[in-house]
Amino acid sequence: KEEKKKRKMVLEQLAAESLAPTACTTIEEVGSTGVGALTIAFLMLGVATIVFISRVSSAKGQKVYYYCNIFICGFATMSYFAMLSGQGWTAVSGCRQFFYARYVDWSVTTPLLLLDLGLIAGADGALIAAVIGADIIMIVAGYLGAVSVVTTVKWFWFVIAMGVFVPVLYALAVSFREAAVQRGGEIADLYGKVAWLTIITWIFYPLVWLFSEGFASFSVSFEVCAYAVLDIIAKVIFGFIVMAAHDQLGAASASSQEYV
Repeated sequence: KEEKKKRKMVLEQLAAESLAPTACTTIEEVGSTGVGALTIAFLMLGVATIVFISRVSSAKGQKVYYYCNIFICGFATMSYFAMLSGQGWTAVSGCRQFFYARYVDWSVTTPLLLLDLGLIAGADGALIAAVIGADIIMIVAGYLGAVSVVTTVKWFWFVIAMGVFVPVLYALAVSFREAAVQRGGEIADLYGKVAWLTIITWIFYPLVWLFSEGFASFSVSFEVCAYAVLDIIAKVIFGFIVMAAHDQLGAASASSQEYV
């Protein structure tokens, strides 16, 4: 009986050790290239935020779009400043630097991006809310997968994230698009530009995740550079395309108020 108890205790101890994170003597951290990418992204997002703020006063019916873009770029600027100043990160399995500040950013900015797209398209409020809800589940699942110690759990969370990611893409490509077409040619064209920019950019995020937080094949610096490029496209370029359509959005808002 005593031998059985000892064996059981040893097995339990081994199981616990296999699940527990290994103590890191050294951590793979972001290098000079990654720091450069963080700096560039911080500056571009910060400048975009200032530009959008300066243009709000000239907007009327378009203010809601400007406010969305201000908070999208503004919050992302805060996130990049945190990462640049050495905050918002921890060590994960494999002794790798993991910037959780990025997920805090995405949990706020991606719903705002979807709200912006939904408003441009003139989509139903319930549909916009449903898409935002799916998006938040995707971000949370991606975060939980990134910090998971057990491999099977990591990929379980990734599958959940991708399971809700597909409906989000479908809504952008089909459901929102149908609503945009009903608003008229110019708005439909604008929506087509920003929607496909978002769809194509967002498809690359899980690919970067696979080879960074997933398989850890990419270096931390390459991961940071890749995410920085995607964030600049998805937020800064997106915002300036919307701002360039100032007149079309104003006309669409005016016509909507006339029908009301």
